[in-house]
Amino acid sequence: MAGERAVGLVRELRGAAGGNLPPFRAEGLRQALEEMRTLYERNQADVSEAKAGRTDLIFLIRFRHCCLLRNQRCILAYLYDRLLRIRALRWEYGSVLPNTIQFHMSAEEVEWFSQYKKSLATYMRSVGGEEGLDLTQDIKPPKSLYIEVRCLRDYGEFEIDDGTTILLKKNSQHFLPRWKCEQLIRQGVLEHILL
Repeated sequence: MAGERAVGLVRELRGAAGGNLPPFRAEGLRQALEEMRTLYERNQADVSEAKAGRTDLIFLIRFRHCCLLRNQRCILAYLYDRLLRIRALRWEYGSVLPNTIQFHMSAEEVEWFSQYKKSLATYMRSVGGEEGLDLTQDIKPPKSLYIEVRCLRDYGEFEIDDGTTILLKKNSQHFLPRWKCEQLIRQGVLEHILL
């Protein structure tokens, strides 16, 4: 009853290596909130008795109140850290997350991700003239405008700016404009061949 469930949620996030998104723990969150409700109800009953003259309960009331505040901070930290990780995934993978990552998200987090990507797309369209500005391109400054890539899976036809259509088949290699391939590299369709 001293806030171990809420702290366990934060510990699990802290243990997830490299900003990975662990599965959403709805049951753990529900248990922490239930613990908070129980603490609050006990405090309400003891406050009534303390007002009636039982001053020996004041320390217990304060302790429970501190436990409530600690649980609240832990739950908010858990939810906020997950949102920060989901926001970072938008920049890493683009507007479409792999199913393995979406599986680890709650319905509310999926909805938040959808709203975030819409807001980001609206902003990118409003900046940079008629075509907009894709802020997700060139997250790392490019050394060259063209790169050699290998196709990791069958993708189909891919059109570049000059109208040329390229068939992306598994294990085929191509020399393409960096900015056209970066999204496909993040999605795992292409891999950059380093010379």
